[in-house]
Amino acid sequence: MTIELREWRDDDAPVVLAAFQVADMRTQAPWPIVTLKDATGWIASWSGVGHAFAVTLDGQVVGNVAVTGIDVHDNGWVSYWTVPAARGRGVATAATGELARWAFRERGLFRLELGHRTDNTASCRVATKAGFRPEGVERAKLSHDGFRYNVERHARLATD
Repeated sequence: MTIELREWRDDDAPVVLAAFQVADMRTQAPWPIVTLKDATGWIASWSGVGHAFAVTLDGQVVGNVAVTGIDVHDNGWVSYWTVPAARGRGVATAATGELARWAFRERGLFRLELGHRTDNTASCRVATKAGFRPEGVERAKLSHDGFRYNVERHARLATD
């Protein structure tokens, strides 16, 4: 199993479109991804806001890892997702770990943060296994479909 990170390309749009059709992904984009044009726009939207990488497994795109919100204190915000076929195989963990190493080494960041709903145990496992330590719960931080959700924040330092 070979996991690599690479720049997103416009011809990856079909994978993005399919990924955002999955029930747990539909609300994870800033706008609904329902056409190839939407998916191509999602790829283009990363330009200038941070660094996003297509995650490939044996050459096939299976997910995304990104660091955004980079501030003057050398902090960044990490996000990740994988398509259902890649879940439970360590892909997100390996990709998130590689993103962190890249961000510390190449981008010179010091602190990386991420958050997940407390009911998303799979995302918590990814964060923890990728070296992100839990730092606490932010109560009722997210709102989806009329419900408020607690978010657990994790962080990884360059010195960890």
